[in-house]
Amino acid sequence: MPPSQEEIWDQETARNYDSPGTGRFAPEVIDPTVSRLTALADGGPVLEFAIGTGRVAVPLAQRGVPVTGIELSRPMIEQLRTKVDEDTIPVTVGDMATTTVPGTFRLVYLVDNTISNLLTQAEQVTCFRNAARHLAPGGRFVIELWVPELRKLPPGQQAMVCNTESGYIGLDTYDPVRQHVVSHHFRFGEGREAHLFRSPHRYIWPAELDLMAELAGFELESRHADWTGGEFTAESPSHVSVYRLLPG
Repeated sequence: MPPSQEEIWDQETARNYDSPGTGRFAPEVIDPTVSRLTALADGGPVLEFAIGTGRVAVPLAQRGVPVTGIELSRPMIEQLRTKVDEDTIPVTVGDMATTTVPGTFRLVYLVDNTISNLLTQAEQVTCFRNAARHLAPGGRFVIELWVPELRKLPPGQQAMVCNTESGYIGLDTYDPVRQHVVSHHFRFGEGREAHLFRSPHRYIWPAELDLMAELAGFELESRHADWTGGEFTAESPSHVSVYRLLPG
């Protein structure tokens, strides 16, 4: 049995999640993300599913965008509260597929592959429907998601190194039947010991994601390779997809 989301996003994970100025928190990552979301919000309020420690929400609020969040992990919310208070960014505890918050939003967004934390297709479809529930007609749902790398997986093998750098190795193990992948993150220093962080995911092909959107009343408005609007191609490792809620 894979660990539950509550077990994964515990106090230790929340405490070590932020890396100010580097990695996911680097300006070259954050600035294009926040700029694109600000433009899509067009002055209206936004809702972030799985807001975490506020990596995107805090700089977005600093640009004057009213941000509300939903987050399953209380330790992640506690880390967010070291940056901003409840009045600045209100957060409701709950899962992104079923939890609702008051109000109607111009934009709902999910960043950094978070929709894949839902481990069944049914839950992922329900997440789309939850986004639709919070949007006014014409509102947008934005998803940042990686493209499954099955083309790189040798026949008969289930594991693939996804990233290596000094002091770190990332390894993904695939179950193509269930469309599941477990990411194993090994961090180590000079000694013999290493720290392992694992997270299970259900990967989604772009075409499948579009069908989920259609079932929830959305249509695909745009798909780019990144937040700067780069062209999405067969070689793109990830995408930013914008869905618009249809009237009715």
